Amino acid sequence: MTLRWLAIQVWRYRVTGLMVILSVTFLLVIVGTHLLQHSSSFNFHQGRIKIPMKASDPKQRHNILTHDHTKESNTLKDRTDSTLHKIKRRNPPVVFLKTHKTGSSTVQNLLFRVGEKEGATFAFPAHTYQFSYPHKFKVDFVDELPEGSSHFDILCSHMRLDVGQLKQMMPPDTVYVTILREPVQMFESVFSYYTFAVPAFTSAKKAAGHRSALSVFLESPESFWDPNERGNGLGKNPMSFDLGLDNQQWNWSRPANLTLLEETFQLVMIAEHFDESLVLLGDLLKLDLEELASVSHNTRSAYSLSPLDNITKARIRDWNQLDVWLYDFFLRVFWQRAERYGLGRLNRDVALLRASTERIRQKCVARKQVPPAELDDLIRPWQTDSVTITGYHIQKNLTKQEQGFCMRLVLPELQYHAHLYFQQYGRAVGPLPTVTHK
Repeated sequence: MTLRWLAIQVWRYRVTGLMVILSVTFLLVIVGTHLLQHSSSFNFHQGRIKIPMKASDPKQRHNILTHDHTKESNTLKDRTDSTLHKIKRRNPPVVFLKTHKTGSSTVQNLLFRVGEKEGATFAFPAHTYQFSYPHKFKVDFVDELPEGSSHFDILCSHMRLDVGQLKQMMPPDTVYVTILREPVQMFESVFSYYTFAVPAFTSAKKAAGHRSALSVFLESPESFWDPNERGNGLGKNPMSFDLGLDNQQWNWSRPANLTLLEETFQLVMIAEHFDESLVLLGDLLKLDLEELASVSHNTRSAYSLSPLDNITKARIRDWNQLDVWLYDFFLRVFWQRAERYGLGRLNRDVALLRASTERIRQKCVARKQVPPAELDDLIRPWQTDSVTITGYHIQKNLTKQEQGFCMRLVLPELQYHAHLYFQQYGRAVGPLPTVTHK
C-alpha cells in the first residue's frame, strides 16, 4: 500500500517536480558562469605588468622595466594559448603617421599600451627612435622581423611618409591613421620646440636679439629658409612635409598624391576634436574605453607659451598655405567620416569616453605639469634647448596592477619606445651608424 501511495503522489506532482529540477539546474548554471567570469577577470589583472615606482639609479630602473616585461611576455603567451584567447591579437594592424606637434605623442602612447597588452609586433626603426627622418620612409629603415612573427602589427614612430614603401611591408588589411592640427597653433609650437634644431629658425633666433624670434622669422621667412638645407623640412608647411608633399613642386591643383592620401588614410584625426577622433579611432581598431584613455604627452610648460596677435597669425597662415589647405580639406573629410558614424552616436560615445578617462586620470594622476627637475629619470620627458616639457606624478596609493597601468599612461615616448624595443629584441635601441670618410 505504501509503495502504491508513493507512486500516486509522484505521478500527481510530476509537473511540480520537473519545474523544481529545472530551477535548480538553472541556478547552478548561473553560479558556474559567474565563477568562471570572476576567474577570468582575476587572471587578466594578475597578468598586468608591475613597475616599482622607485629604484636606486636609472640603470636599475631600466632593468626593473625589462625584467618585469619578460614576465609579462610569458603571461601574454600563456593567455594567448588559453581557451580565452584563440588568436594573438583582436586588433587589425595599424600604421600611425606621427606628425610633429599635433598631439601625436599622446596617440602613440595609446598605441604602445594597446600593442603591449595584445602582444603586438612593433615595426621599430633600425636605429634610434625615428625612421631616418627627414628622408622619406623606406622598408630598409625598419629593424628585422622578430623570430616567431609573420608580420608587423603596429608602426607608430616618426617618419616622412612614402605610401608605396609602407604597403610593401604592412599586411593588406592595415588601418592607416594620422593626425593634423590647426596650422597657426601647430606652427608656433613647431617653431618654439625646434628653435635650435631647424636651421631657418636658428638663424632667425640669432637675428632677433631681444625681439621675438618667431616675429622676426615671419617678417621675411624667405631670407632664413633654404629648402635645400637639410633640417629645414619643418620650416615651412611641416604637416605637409611629414605627409610626403613637396613645398617646391606644389602647383595648387588637386594632385595625384593628395588623392592617394585621401584613399590611404581611413582616419585623419583632428587635434581640435581629439575626443571625437579617439572615438572614431576606437571604432576602427576595436578598442574599449579604458584603452582609449589618455593624458597629454610632450606638453610645454605654461611659461613656454606666448599668445599670438592677429598679424602673427595671418603671417603664419600665409607662410604655411599648403598646411592650411591640407588641414581645411581633411577637416571636411573628418566630419564626413563622423556623419557616417552618426553624430548623435558620436556625441554619446564622446561623453562616455570623457567620463571614463576622467575617472582613470583621477585614479592615476597625482599632479600634472610637473617640471622636469622634479621628475625621476624614468618619467622625465626629453627636453629641448628652447622649451620646457613637463610630465606627471602618479598616485602613491595604488595596487601594483594599478601602478603598472598608470605608469604606462604617463610614460614618455623615448622611455616607452626603448622599453618595448628591449622586450621585442632583447637589446637596447641602437645609435645611428658611424659614417667613416676615406
